[in-house]
Amino acid sequence: MNRYQNISTITIDKKQVYQTVRYPEIPTTSDDIYVYTTQGDRFDVLANVYYKDSSLWWIISTANTAIAGTTLPSDLPQDSLVIPEGLQIRIPANYVAVLNSFKFLNGLWYEHFWRRFTRTNNRSNK
Repeated sequence: MNRYQNISTITIDKKQVYQTVRYPEIPTTSDDIYVYTTQGDRFDVLANVYYKDSSLWWIISTANTAIAGTTLPSDLPQDSLVIPEGLQIRIPANYVAVLNSFKFLNGLWYEHFWRRFTRTNNRSNK
């Protein structure tokens, strides 16, 4: 899933850029998986292993940002797919809920249902 596929763009200084994207808080659950990273681990590879979709790497990355009062490392890179070796990281179990939160926060939930609603009504009016 390309998380930017439905994000609006704006033009600044003759360059087209994406509007601000908001990322959801990803609460821990008892179903989350914890793994220790080994040499060569990457967010996209882990996303492919656990979610069967490497484009969802950002969920694992976001879930492992430094949070006050936790043991998560503050220097975990968020702008890279590479993960330092030897860290315990969390793989959120319910990635669908994270995707739904992402869509809601960025106004994509409304667009999704509006498209479904208009498609359904167009079929029933024929």
